[in-house]
Amino acid sequence: MDPSSAKLVFDSPLLRVHNDGRVECFYGTETTPPGLDAVTRVASKDVVIDGATGVFVRLYIPSRILAAEHRRKLPILVYFHGGGLVLDSAASPMYHRYLNSVASKAAVLAVSVNYRLAPEHPLPAAYDDSWAALSWAASGVDPWLSDHGDTGRVFLAGDSGGANIVHNIAIMAGARHGLPAGAFVKGAILLHPMFGGKEPVDGESRETREIMEKLWPLICPQSTEGLDDPRLNPMAGGALGLRDLACRKILVCSAERDHARPRAAAYYQAVKESGWRGSVEWLESAGEEHVFFLHKPECDESLALMDRLVAFLGED
Repeated sequence: MDPSSAKLVFDSPLLRVHNDGRVECFYGTETTPPGLDAVTRVASKDVVIDGATGVFVRLYIPSRILAAEHRRKLPILVYFHGGGLVLDSAASPMYHRYLNSVASKAAVLAVSVNYRLAPEHPLPAAYDDSWAALSWAASGVDPWLSDHGDTGRVFLAGDSGGANIVHNIAIMAGARHGLPAGAFVKGAILLHPMFGGKEPVDGESRETREIMEKLWPLICPQSTEGLDDPRLNPMAGGALGLRDLACRKILVCSAERDHARPRAAAYYQAVKESGWRGSVEWLESAGEEHVFFLHKPECDESLALMDRLVAFLGED
């Protein structure tokens, strides 16, 4: 074997990338099939939306809605899974469990997006896939969506890298003048968002910055701005771009011990002061770490966070 092939471009407990292009994932590779969840009574199914790329979405709907004679229209929640844009999938048992719970408690029709991952598929692949999934969901071509989805009440949500996608898709919706006729992005939920930047923000650790300095070039090797790429640092060069967020309200969530909290807090403040006409809220979970709600769904702070999400999705 060529000794150079053993060199590592990136090494972490979650992911290892070799300089010959090989990728080893140590987390987020397990999958679970869709179907009727016995606990929540939520039905799910997978739909391929792009045969060329293989991108699919997993739809979730309370089974009682499918069984009802009347066609009740539910808010549509388009969800982007986390994993730093390099790990996990919409078919992950962790996300399958979480979306079943959200669909049940919030009474929404959820569309969980299985976008392509870096470094095999660097940005903008994940953004392009996510935009295609949002447009597909808003068009109502699937019977579940056409019969039970309210395209006038579309919400975006995601955690970590998925929350980064939420921000970028909301910006894209503004720049592209929205979605198909009659569809509207009402709100966005950013759960423990993944952002970065060349200059440190108050409270940001050196370790967090060093990881992003190594990870971002793998995710977006064509970026000319580095960590100040506006897709990673929405505040780069000022926050004027935040005025283009295409929704009426935003909920930014973090946790007291979340390594990404400083950037999330800076984002919240920047949106608040940007001149954007919508309303932005901040929710911080005491004593918890990054995406704790996925790993400890029954703890008090997870239940409180779920209650806030349910309220946000149900507000006029």
